[in-house]
Amino acid sequence: MLWVHSPYWQLNFRDLHAFLSPLFEVLNMYEWFKFFHLSSGVVWLGGMALLLLALRPVAIFQLAPPERLTLMSAVLSRFFVMVWIAIVLILASGFWMLSMADMKTVPKGWHAMSVLGLLMCLIFFHIWFAPFRRLRAAVQTTDWPAAGKALQQIQPLVLTNFALGWLAVGAVIVWR
Repeated sequence: MLWVHSPYWQLNFRDLHAFLSPLFEVLNMYEWFKFFHLSSGVVWLGGMALLLLALRPVAIFQLAPPERLTLMSAVLSRFFVMVWIAIVLILASGFWMLSMADMKTVPKGWHAMSVLGLLMCLIFFHIWFAPFRRLRAAVQTTDWPAAGKALQQIQPLVLTNFALGWLAVGAVIVWR
C-alpha cells in the first residue's frame, strides 16, 4: 500500500481545476439545459411521428382488433413514460433558460413556444388521465369495442399535439 502514499497519487485540486476549466467554459450550464430541452422535444415529437405515420397505419391494416389494441396499449404505455420524462425535462430546462434571460428582450418565438408547450402538456395530461386509462382498462378486461373507442379518442389528440409541437419549433425559428 505504499503507492497510495506516493506524491504522484495525491490529488491537487488547483491542477484539476486548471485542467477542467476549459471544458466547463465550453459546456456551460445553459448549453446542457438547451441540450436536454431539445433532445426531450425530439423524443416527444419523434415518438408521435412514429405512432401516427408508421405504427398505427400498419397495425390497422395488418392486425385484427384484439392484437392491434393490445399492441397499441403496450406501445403507448412505454411511450407515455418517455413523454412524462420529456415533459419534466422540457419544463425544467425551459423555465431555467427563461429565468436566465430578460423577459423583455427574449424573442417572441420563445413566448409562443412556451404557450404551445404548456398547451401540449395539458393535452397530454388529458390523454393520460382519460382515454388512455380507459384503453388500458378495456384491454385488460378484453372489452374490445371500448378499447377501440378509447384509442380513437387518443389519435386526434396526439395529432393535435404533433401539429402544436411543430408550430412551436417553427415559432422559435421564425420569431427570433
